[in-house]
Amino acid sequence: MFELKNVRVDGILQIEQLTIPENQFTCILGPSGSGKSTLLRLLNDLSSPDEGEISFKNKPVSEIDPLQLRRNVVMVSQAPVIFDGSIEDNLQIGLSFSGKEEAEIPEMESILKLFMLDKNLSDEAEHLSGGEKQRLSWARAMLLDPEVFLLDEPTSALDEDTASTVLTRFYDYTKKNSKTVIMITHSKELAELVAENTIDMSQYSIEGGVRRWMM
Repeated sequence: MFELKNVRVDGILQIEQLTIPENQFTCILGPSGSGKSTLLRLLNDLSSPDEGEISFKNKPVSEIDPLQLRRNVVMVSQAPVIFDGSIEDNLQIGLSFSGKEEAEIPEMESILKLFMLDKNLSDEAEHLSGGEKQRLSWARAMLLDPEVFLLDEPTSALDEDTASTVLTRFYDYTKKNSKTVIMITHSKELAELVAENTIDMSQYSIEGGVRRWMM
């Protein structure tokens, strides 16, 4: 799905070659400051490397319209973006930005259930807890039905049981619908639960102050 060759971001990471497979659940593990979030931003064309090439489905990311790329590759950040209005408003707004038709009520209610959000669509989003806002942002991304999900610590605000349940349900959805997932997590337990491919940053050597790994 993605291939990186001779990619360098000064002072953060250097990748000689990295291939991220299609239709698999890839987990990225590693200490803070090891370039995990930088990697996701590169894949979403939110940041550009100082050197090297990143390809998406064998086409250089630099040659793909950023808006078109982000319709196919959707990022869910660790700090969720929540808009003014109701839960329904927050679910629909992503579809609106992408030029897609509005979701039907049963579909939105079903996705809330999947993410263990026992709320009404009319409830105000600003009154949700941090963990609930995180799941709402994740649910909004899922409604967009992208090819690729980029998840930056999507369960960081959840207790262990809720995180395991939600992640297992999401994993089942991705397998059923042939999705590609690239997820940052600090939890080795969650990675063991869902990962089909793992990038362990703690195994990467440091050369000349630049973090380096090879696959």
